[in-house]
Amino acid sequence: MSNYGMSDNGTSDDLIISQDGSIGRFHLNRPKALNALTAPMAYKMKDQLEAWATDASISAVLVTAEGNRAFCAGGDIRDLYENGKKDPQPGQDFWREEYKLNALIHNYSKPYIAFMDGIVMGGGVGISSHGSHRIVTENTMLAMPETGIGFLPDVGGTYILSRSPGLTGVYLGTTGARMNGADAIFAGFADHYVPSEKLPLLAEKLISGANIDEAIAEFAMDAPDGKLAPLQTDITEGFSGATALECTRKIETMAEGGNEWAAKTAKLLRRHSPIAISAAFKAISQARSLDTIEQCLNVEYRFAHRALLGTEFYEGVKAVIIDKDHIPQWQPPTLEGVTADQLDDLFTPLGNEEWISS
Repeated sequence: MSNYGMSDNGTSDDLIISQDGSIGRFHLNRPKALNALTAPMAYKMKDQLEAWATDASISAVLVTAEGNRAFCAGGDIRDLYENGKKDPQPGQDFWREEYKLNALIHNYSKPYIAFMDGIVMGGGVGISSHGSHRIVTENTMLAMPETGIGFLPDVGGTYILSRSPGLTGVYLGTTGARMNGADAIFAGFADHYVPSEKLPLLAEKLISGANIDEAIAEFAMDAPDGKLAPLQTDITEGFSGATALECTRKIETMAEGGNEWAAKTAKLLRRHSPIAISAAFKAISQARSLDTIEQCLNVEYRFAHRALLGTEFYEGVKAVIIDKDHIPQWQPPTLEGVTADQLDDLFTPLGNEEWISS
């Protein structure tokens, strides 16, 4: 396990906060939990970023994680599952504050550097892919797999996905397809590829006060081949429908013609939550016409707020995380059963409970 040059002024907490030279440091320290982001960790990051923004001794922020298995595999979904039914308010409050953190990172006034080494999913994307310098490695496996648990890509994910080349973002957001380092760069989730073994050396350079872009360029390489770029023709053909159901039927037709990618994609679209897939399709498609990440987060929050009041999210987490039988009982059970009114209801403004960015 690498500590990426961490100084001795940290602690054994889940989130180690320190200053090395003029670099503010966040080090995620829950390797056994794949460095999953808890509510206290998110709150501490937000408060510290706000303090560093006006601290003249801080020139940039660097985010790293313990081990190279996972940068951050997402939020603490088990906690939301176990407590949400009893009282949804803490979970809703967590999402509200987490989304403020995502917007803060996106708009941060100082360089924000993330070493995305290992698994990066959900909440992990939110604390890395909105930064100014996003670095992937040969270990990177990035995904937004929320539709598999009855949710939709959030933490500003719809903002990034809606701006991915062509219809790539709709494909990634509805299916939860995995990306390697090259794919993450292609889709707009990352900027540079640096071999994992070079990250400690890069961290030392940054701490020494080297120019950030020059330091990264010294270690950056061309990423090994990805899968997304060669799939653009198939993705465009399959996801050019007006609804998730229409796209699924197009892809099933392609599969009948012997297209292997279409066959795998159709299975994912039929396996995951129909309402969540339909909601993800709608949110990503509409995000193309939204100008700011705050607008996208506002739409995401409407869905998230209601997720803890419904049943689909709990059913998905139960099947995938708790029981691990992967046999969720979705309602409705098929994409054919999802109505336009159901989707509209999920994104209706929340009145006094609407998400705010400040």
